[in-house]
Amino acid sequence: KRKEESVLTPGSQKRQRKEPSDVHSDESDEEEALELSADSGASSQLSDGEVGIIESIQLKNFMCHSNLGPFQFGSNLNFVVGTNGSGKSSVLTALIVGLGGKATATNRGSSLKMFIQKGETSADISITLRNQGRDAFKPELYGTSITVNQHINQDGSRTCKLKSKSGTIISSKKEELIGILDHFNIQVVDNPVSVLTQEMSKQFLQTKNEGDKYKFFMKATQLEQMKEDYSFIGKTKKNTRVQIEQGEERLEELKQLYLEKKEAFKSIAFVNDMQNRLKDLRHQMAWALVSEMEKEVELLKEGVRAEEGNTELVQKVEKCQEKVNEAERKYKAIQDKLITVSEEAQALHPQCISLKAEVQAKRKTVNEAEIVYNRSKTELKRLEKDSEQLHKRIEELKSWRESSEVQQALDAQQKQLRDLKDSKTNTLKRFGPYVPAFLEAVEVAHKQGQFRKKPLGPLGALIHPKDPELILAIECCLKSLLQAFCCDNHSDERTLQSLMSKYYPRGHRPQIIVNKFQNKIYDTSQRAVHHPEFPTVLTALEIENPVVANCLIDMRGIEAVLLIKDSRRAREIMQSNRPPRNCREAFTAEGDQVFERRYYSSSFDRPKFLSQDVEAEISHLNKEIENKRAQLTASQQRLHSIENEMRQNEDHLYGHRRHQKQLQVKIGTVLVFRNSSVFLYFILTSAQDEAEENKGRMESVKQDMQLQSRKVEELKNNLQAAEKKLEEVKEKMHQVEEIAGPIKAELNQAESEVENCKRHLQHYEDKQREHVACINKHKDLLVSKEKELEEKTAKARQIFSEPIRVSRTVKSLDAEMNRLREKINLESSHRGNREDIIQQFQYAKERYEDASSKVKNLRRFLAVLDEVMAERLKVYRQFLRSLSVRCKLHFEHLLRLRGCSGHIMFDHKNETLSITVQPREEERAARSDLRSLSGGERSFSTVCFILSLWNISESPFRCMDEFDVYMDMVNRRIAIDMILERADFQRYRQFILFTPLSM
Repeated sequence: KRKEESVLTPGSQKRQRKEPSDVHSDESDEEEALELSADSGASSQLSDGEVGIIESIQLKNFMCHSNLGPFQFGSNLNFVVGTNGSGKSSVLTALIVGLGGKATATNRGSSLKMFIQKGETSADISITLRNQGRDAFKPELYGTSITVNQHINQDGSRTCKLKSKSGTIISSKKEELIGILDHFNIQVVDNPVSVLTQEMSKQFLQTKNEGDKYKFFMKATQLEQMKEDYSFIGKTKKNTRVQIEQGEERLEELKQLYLEKKEAFKSIAFVNDMQNRLKDLRHQMAWALVSEMEKEVELLKEGVRAEEGNTELVQKVEKCQEKVNEAERKYKAIQDKLITVSEEAQALHPQCISLKAEVQAKRKTVNEAEIVYNRSKTELKRLEKDSEQLHKRIEELKSWRESSEVQQALDAQQKQLRDLKDSKTNTLKRFGPYVPAFLEAVEVAHKQGQFRKKPLGPLGALIHPKDPELILAIECCLKSLLQAFCCDNHSDERTLQSLMSKYYPRGHRPQIIVNKFQNKIYDTSQRAVHHPEFPTVLTALEIENPVVANCLIDMRGIEAVLLIKDSRRAREIMQSNRPPRNCREAFTAEGDQVFERRYYSSSFDRPKFLSQDVEAEISHLNKEIENKRAQLTASQQRLHSIENEMRQNEDHLYGHRRHQKQLQVKIGTVLVFRNSSVFLYFILTSAQDEAEENKGRMESVKQDMQLQSRKVEELKNNLQAAEKKLEEVKEKMHQVEEIAGPIKAELNQAESEVENCKRHLQHYEDKQREHVACINKHKDLLVSKEKELEEKTAKARQIFSEPIRVSRTVKSLDAEMNRLREKINLESSHRGNREDIIQQFQYAKERYEDASSKVKNLRRFLAVLDEVMAERLKVYRQFLRSLSVRCKLHFEHLLRLRGCSGHIMFDHKNETLSITVQPREEERAARSDLRSLSGGERSFSTVCFILSLWNISESPFRCMDEFDVYMDMVNRRIAIDMILERADFQRYRQFILFTPLSM
């Protein structure tokens, strides 16, 4: 690498800039001016470049040049001018290839043979580099200049010759060329500061990736190469560690072999010593066994004493027992509290049952009184109707309208039919005052084809309770569904809603259900309630239409709701025990709703919607009307026959006077409805008498009704008082139940706490029993070990009478004794060649010591390398921060020379570089990146960025191809002035600029 002393020579005295602590901080304009002026002043004092400057280039059969050169270059600023296609870029390509670059680095070809001129077999490039001053490369060999000759063959290979100033070939090795380039700090490949090709400039202008700009900066400052070098060194360290680990494994093997050979060497002269040693080891072994047994006995004794002195489990058992007692006392207190509350609830329960029975009895009395009152009312209405009919009859008799008994019967039946139809209309009005008219409108709309299928409803009019006593319970269960309508599809639903808005006021419109099922009741066997005693709502209804049944099953789940008449029985089934399977709720005959843990009393005392079916009666009356009509026809025929006979009798009146009385009687009988004053008088008198009698009965009924009305009001007042008292008792029971609920939960928690405490107590009691058993087991083992110790002590005294203090283990003594026996036996049988044993020992020793030395040296080298790399990485980061700040300051200064402003932002962590430029200071628009600028502005910004990199790089020469292609004349002139100024400030650097435009 280029020496640092060559940058700051003693004569230049260039002032060093203070490194900033934050690379993203903004410096003031005064600091920037101070820094730049210092650089400029120092640079102007430096002499011309002494090393690495390109003095000349000569080309032969290279690209489009048969023979060019030598092409002389000045030591400072050079312009290569030529139109496009004239071959000026060939000089730059030759510079890259001549200094060792690959063909792909030029962006002009993929192979070197492509650079040979067409029709020729080879090409030659000759580049002369300056080599003067104290930084010269081997001046004693090369002199003041070095000439690099590259010969390119037809197969794409090349040979390199390095010549001195006198033309002598000094070297032909590639490594020598690499050494020269490194010494001069020349990078022609992948360093845009040294050589910025046309393609690389174009890519930089068009790049959208901030990471690519950062890589451009790293290559220009050679920081990327440093980073790659550090990465390579890191891999080398890793490989070195692996080698050390492998060497340590091999060293251990060599050590074992060395020890074995050493033992073999010693065994030659020390067989007797080994026998003595074996005898001594036997003595030690005998007493070592005794010593180990004594230690084992002592450990057992200490263990037994420690276990016997451990009272932790006893304390835990006592503590758990206290917790159990406390939890049981707490449980008993809560249980007593719950019993008190339960007794209070049980005391209220009979009172509630009694009050409910009283309410039911009084409600029944009221109902019976109302029934009597309604009967009197009905009787009064009937008498009023009879009175009206009698008056009409009297008037008819007075005005003499032709009639008959059959006609009167027919009129009575038709009136009865109208009354029944009015009764049906009144029944429909129970579901709402708008229902009859609305149903007529639905019928008309259906006949007009507005519905795909006629809607059904109200649903309450289409169901019939089987048991009249359960009507109120069914109404309380179904509620608003009784007034609902069912449509076959969503289109009919919209039509029905539109029609309903005309007849129902807002807020009173019933629910509309869209049928989602087939015309059969779907299977509910898996979720229905099956109780042997009580029915469900589904089984208690007669539902002819399956669609209605499906709607009620889907919307209310009537297959899972039980109907239990008696409320006490309902509580037993739903709350005292577990409810029947699939049963969600139940209803009583009074309409009370019963859940598993809740009970809601009904506020209704009679049904509102459901009533007896009048359709069958209407059908029956229609049949009777048809019969009466048939009788009327027969009577009319008989009347015509009688009239004919009358006319015949009148014709024979004068001829048969003697039969006049008989005929008159016959005529009076026959002419019931003819003009007979006596008969009419009799009928009229009878009707008037009947009317008077009817009037008397009406007065009597009215008096009875008044009495019954007062009685009903009195009974209702009694009923309301009883119901109020019942509600008070229910509220008390509800309050007691609310109090009992938390107490039950608290009791369950207390019970759980008792169980947990008992489990903990049982656990520690088991642990204590195990502990006692373990102590007894250790005591038994101690007795056995003491007996074994006595036996081993007796045997040891037989082997060696005096006790010996032994520090080694029995296992190590036994291993050494076995090894000595084997060696003694081996030496006794055959000692082998003494010279071979000595030679093998010396060879094993040398291999072991050599390997040990290498491993130690590698460890020391790795430690030193870690220290050096840590320091170099620290300097590298400081260098990175310094170059980033210098580049940013230079870039901002160069933009201000044109009246522009800009900013470079480095993100070293994410390795990105962003450039923002504002073309004119007078414009207030936000800064933009290079992509939003015009071509000339972008090229000018690129030149400013390149010049900023030139200021912080150490390459001896800079080459830039077609830097001004996309600039307008103003930007080009400013850029050239800036380059001229920079070249004048850096006279020790060489600048070679290629342009197709005139200078």
